[in-house]
Amino acid sequence: MASRWQRCWDVAPEIHLLLKESDSLEAARDVFVGYLQSLDWSHRREAAEMDPWDYVLFNGALECLKNIFSPRNERAAKTSSLEQLWRAAVDGDADVADDFVDEFFHLFKALKVQAEVYPSMLMEGLEVPDFDEYKGREAGKRRSDYLDEMSRRMDEHLSRYRSGLDPEIIGKRIENRERILAVLGADPDDWNDWRWQFRHVFKDESGLATIKKMITISPEHDRSISLALENGIPFGVTPHYLHLMDRMPSDLDFAVRLQVFPPLRYVDKMIAHRKDRKWAFDFMREHDTSPADLVTRRYPRVAIVKPYDSCPQICVYCQRNWEITSPFMPSAMASMESIEAALDWYAEHEAMMDVLLTGGDPLVMDDDLIDRILGRLSEIPHLASIRIATRTPITVPQRITEELCEIFASYHDLGRRSLSVVTHLMHPYEVTPETLEAVKRIRMLGMDVYNQQVFTFANSRRFETAALRVVMKKIGIDPYYTFNMKGKSEMEEYAVPIARILQERKEEARLLPGIFRTDEPVFNVPFLGKDHLRAWQNHEIIAIQPDGRRTYRFLPWEKNIVQVKPYIYDDVSIGGYLEKLRRRGEDPEKYRSIWYYY
Repeated sequence: MASRWQRCWDVAPEIHLLLKESDSLEAARDVFVGYLQSLDWSHRREAAEMDPWDYVLFNGALECLKNIFSPRNERAAKTSSLEQLWRAAVDGDADVADDFVDEFFHLFKALKVQAEVYPSMLMEGLEVPDFDEYKGREAGKRRSDYLDEMSRRMDEHLSRYRSGLDPEIIGKRIENRERILAVLGADPDDWNDWRWQFRHVFKDESGLATIKKMITISPEHDRSISLALENGIPFGVTPHYLHLMDRMPSDLDFAVRLQVFPPLRYVDKMIAHRKDRKWAFDFMREHDTSPADLVTRRYPRVAIVKPYDSCPQICVYCQRNWEITSPFMPSAMASMESIEAALDWYAEHEAMMDVLLTGGDPLVMDDDLIDRILGRLSEIPHLASIRIATRTPITVPQRITEELCEIFASYHDLGRRSLSVVTHLMHPYEVTPETLEAVKRIRMLGMDVYNQQVFTFANSRRFETAALRVVMKKIGIDPYYTFNMKGKSEMEEYAVPIARILQERKEEARLLPGIFRTDEPVFNVPFLGKDHLRAWQNHEIIAIQPDGRRTYRFLPWEKNIVQVKPYIYDDVSIGGYLEKLRRRGEDPEKYRSIWYYY
């Protein structure tokens, strides 16, 4: 066991010696912090030569270590990473996971200017010209040739992720659709009827049996879905969404299946909290941010209203799994009295300039009720924006009818207010010609369509989200937010380290034209709302837990406006994430710079 530490000590033998010769934890803290300060000042005085790109990595690791060794941060994180290091140096080992050791191995490498970041996974084997040797047109041509090769390599990665607009995929799905219609005894006219799609959502034991006639599902998913249905845990798949799945599980439809087929650990957690689910899984503390029935408010100028609190299809990681029990559950539709009272609340609160009509999915409601609600909202003079949050363009694109669009058009009145749609695409494989047509109908009204993606294990491979951005722009959807997988304990199997989100944004998305990367990666702080992950001043690492998880302190968006307490969050470990990627067939070496994003 002790040998696992040897690579740490080999990288920084002086650190090993300082810790080993310390006769107490506080003595170890004094000499280690003194060593860091001396090293920092040495490089700041340029006493030692260091390339600027290496200094960025050095400085990031240095600040991270200083944070981790702070007694103040140890109290907040309820652990002492330094104590584990000290014990490992003195006793030969410590009671920590290998992921903990991996974190310090890479921190020490960056500190000693040995971080293995260059060449990046995209640039390996590519000779970079010394552009300082050339001037004018010659320099421009060489630079252009070099960028062409970068683009070619990007395309190699992007091509791994096929969209539903690919002619071969379209053909395969036509066959899937015909098979579903045959089993259900229906015809193409039925398929194109959103009410038929709603009536035939697969949401019970009979539905599961039908799904198994269409596709092969894994034994785990078979068991987990059955358990979910037995215990009132939300599950549902629309016929349209089912036809996106390949007959046999494949790498192509991996993300599509995980979107709706729950893992066993998720189901077990949900069953364990059947009696207190409304409190145990309310991660965003919506109970504490609802000033009126159906209304949730976390920001000064916008709030959400939920007239219908369920969906045609249930996302496994639904933020509101604490209150949704099934598609179209009987209690989903709020009473007209409650809806009118919620709309009155908006009328009475002149601070509201934007409203998000959400749920559940408000487009489950009939056209007349949607018209009525939009009509009431449009009469409120201080509302400059009405947004409709819906996943139907992906799960039931047939819902976006000409009649519904006529209703939208009557309230999209530029100069007075804008009406827009916010949807939720997860993966290029979810895009279909029907989704394209649905979005086109909305865009032809002059309305904007935005996307909120949740960054999960299923869509987190190299250039996977970049491929989604590209296909979304092609069909008229603007990337809006990329959400960190919520820190809900039941959803940990889907979670991705924050470092991977930062890596994706700075290495993959950054290579796309700006119009393709208009989304912002965010972390939803419970009770308070979104923190921008790219903003280094909004979060900091304060500890490495013994199991290798990074502990973050999130400083809320109001921090320079009002006095708000920070939020402490334990992330999933980087080592564990890379091992899951390896089991999926990915080469963890292609992600090696992930350790240096904090």
